Amino acid sequence: MIRRKSHLAVGSITVLLGVYLLVAYFVLPEIWIFRDSRKVGSLSSMVTVTDDDIPGDPINVGLVGTKEEVIRAFAAAHWDPADKITLRSSVDIGLSVVLDRPDLDAPVSPLLFEDRKQDLAFEKPVGRSADQRNHVRFWQTEQTGDDGRPLWLGSASFDRGVGISHDTGQITHHIGPDVDAERNLVIGDLQTAGQLSSTYEIEGIGATQDGRNGGGDRYFTDGKATVGVLVVPAAQ
Repeated sequence: MIRRKSHLAVGSITVLLGVYLLVAYFVLPEIWIFRDSRKVGSLSSMVTVTDDDIPGDPINVGLVGTKEEVIRAFAAAHWDPADKITLRSSVDIGLSVVLDRPDLDAPVSPLLFEDRKQDLAFEKPVGRSADQRNHVRFWQTEQTGDDGRPLWLGSASFDRGVGISHDTGQITHHIGPDVDAERNLVIGDLQTAGQLSSTYEIEGIGATQDGRNGGGDRYFTDGKATVGVLVVPAAQ
């Protein structure tokens, strides 16, 4: 009898888990897209989107330099490259949060800009685990800076904790509302590390006090993106 009850409990949990995955990862995203399709179509081009076509974090930072220079600059500023999402990296970040232990290169979820996932991502942990962290994603664009080097556009935000998406119910990191502060941190760390020769501003999504990303998190911004021009190594 005890064994039978145990099997029934396991079966019930399996069914509930299956229902949750179906609703959170398939049904609710489709409802969101149907409900807000006009809103998505009217969004600024300086906003990322999720795999479900839900608006993500705004583009608020940029860099001018080669891929190697970008990677070298963040290493000098003590930011770690983020892992790609795999079963192993997903398990590692989960254990990091649950057990409150470090995961310096925890993965970041993919966001799309110009119809493709980020090319590079970097993070800077806050505290012991991957529950809270500064992070930024970058996409190499077809544009160049005045010196002919590639222009990278990025989205910087602060992960304040792991939770459930307000829009879909999916497990996600929730971001802090002040995305400008995170933009300024990225640029400031690179400047402190001596990796920038100059900075300038470009138009981003425009000023807003009630932005909302793919996890349903509210954010505010002055709507600008700060672009840093990376120092050219002396060997070049």
